[in-house]
Amino acid sequence: MKTLVVSPRALAALVALALLGNVSPAAQAADPVEIPAIIPLTGQGAFIGKAYVAAFSAVESVVNKSGGIRGRQLKIVVQDDASNPQTALQLFNQDVAQNKNAILGAPLAAECNAMAPMAKDGPVLYCLTPGIRPAPGSYVFSADPATEDKLDVSVHYYLKRGFTRFAALPSTDASGQDADRGLAAAFAKAPAAVMVAHEHFAVTDLSVVAQIERIKAANPQVLIGYATGTPLGTILRGVFDVGLTIPIWTTSGNLTYAQMGQYKDFIPTELDFPAVAAVAPDVFPDRDVRAAVERFRQAIAAVGARPEYIQSPAYDPAMLLVEALRKVGPDATAAQVRAALAGVKSFAGAEGRYDMQTVPQRGLAPSQLIVVRWESTKNDWVAISKPGGDPR
Repeated sequence: MKTLVVSPRALAALVALALLGNVSPAAQAADPVEIPAIIPLTGQGAFIGKAYVAAFSAVESVVNKSGGIRGRQLKIVVQDDASNPQTALQLFNQDVAQNKNAILGAPLAAECNAMAPMAKDGPVLYCLTPGIRPAPGSYVFSADPATEDKLDVSVHYYLKRGFTRFAALPSTDASGQDADRGLAAAFAKAPAAVMVAHEHFAVTDLSVVAQIERIKAANPQVLIGYATGTPLGTILRGVFDVGLTIPIWTTSGNLTYAQMGQYKDFIPTELDFPAVAAVAPDVFPDRDVRAAVERFRQAIAAVGARPEYIQSPAYDPAMLLVEALRKVGPDATAAQVRAALAGVKSFAGAEGRYDMQTVPQRGLAPSQLIVVRWESTKNDWVAISKPGGDPR
């Protein structure tokens, strides 16, 4: 009988195969929990995408230092939609093909409007923009207070100051169309408010001087300049060139230090924004929300970014999704994840107190909103209203 001789190298290979064949479920469970995030790293919305990357890095750090998701590390996989709705939809379909139960993104309304119909039966799509209107009970959720609520609270603030004559200059893209719907709804609730001029412009326009001149001739007391990013600069430049000296209200998407620095030479004296607790937490009586803002700011600073509002519409939804996955498990069905999110009753986040049962698909009521003004002398925003819109 021959003795079988096995070389040391072959023996090592056999041992390795044996070990691989006995990988325990616990070892397999160590794989990270991956959540796709479809956001613009290039194109028109790149400045938002950059802020969202910082927010996701902060969320990963906070979550993984606190045990991850049922012991598994969190990994938010960023995918560049190039500020293009068709690209966003392609990425969404790829993620669906990989059986993802939840997806984060995108910050631009046009991208989310492209993806939302495809999430009719799941997965959960947590859009990182206020500019969409998800149906109650659907798989689509929306970050931030609603556009209509932001306009309601802001119009209320100006009416309390005695301003009744308004003009509007929204862009013609998906965000501007959402603004037009929000304006119609907000003014229907405030009969004392009068729209004396309503102009439009394309986000690619290089000048809005003609529109601003027509607006000035209508003698408004407040101009609602609804545009985010570079188009806001076009509005502010037109206001400066025409010599219009009234309060200018613009979107919360412009609450960035970089924007204010870029337009410092022609920022009006009164440049106002709707805002949440992340911008001015001290005016909110909710201690838990103030503490959540402080954690948010520390987490953002820890990844090397300057904390500001623009990170909060990505930070809070990611944290809410993590809490849902901790509750139902990272491998839960999309229906289970949706139910967990829809069941949120009192979650203190950087943007305020979330109650998905009272405000379905969004969680943030108008009471979580304030109005702030850019103060050039302080290089920061200051609250000019109380929560809900009454002047301070």
